[in-house]
Amino acid sequence: MIAAGVATAPDLRPKLLEGLATPDREVILAAATKRRFLVKSVVVQQGDPANRLFLLTKGRARFFFITQTGRKILLHWLLPGEVFGGASLLSRPSPYLVSTETLKDSSVLVWDRATIRNLATRYPKLLDNALLIACDYFAWHLASHVALTCHTARQRLAQALVSLAHGIGQEVMGGIELDVTNEDVANAANVTPFTASRLFSGWQRNGVLTKSRGKILLHSIERLS
Repeated sequence: MIAAGVATAPDLRPKLLEGLATPDREVILAAATKRRFLVKSVVVQQGDPANRLFLLTKGRARFFFITQTGRKILLHWLLPGEVFGGASLLSRPSPYLVSTETLKDSSVLVWDRATIRNLATRYPKLLDNALLIACDYFAWHLASHVALTCHTARQRLAQALVSLAHGIGQEVMGGIELDVTNEDVANAANVTPFTASRLFSGWQRNGVLTKSRGKILLHSIERLS
């Protein structure tokens, strides 16, 4: 029942299952279990054994990393249809490289490591799709590293906003609404909260965006770019 509901959801098109025939998708989904997590739950902890693969079916989540000094670095926001815990597909037992937390009450499908690896052997397209997802993450990391080394704080903050707008933005009257705090965007752009606040204030005066508690409304992505 769980698998059928997920497979027929019109707004859920997991990249992990692209190119698979419908009967094969149903077999893969039927092998998963469904779990629900409340907002702010840490579903995956960095350093723990990567023994499960997760497919987000409802809600929102994000990757983060805790440094040795205790600093929390925000990495990538996840929407329904995206997966996390991909290290569970590796032939060699490995740890999770990053943590994953929910930003809303969320539902996921979960495969244990033995199950998902057996399915990947049976359906090689699964592993192909997992490699494409990993390549997407590498491209994102490369772009972030280039921005950090070559771009100004203003450019990095603008790029973070544009990236979030394309990823998690919701079209509303007046523009694109982001359900994020100023601190979240500052962290993602690797700028100080003071610098972010100063730049946000300038953009707000110029009518590029409007700030409110826990939200940012982008009136013009073009002007921001």
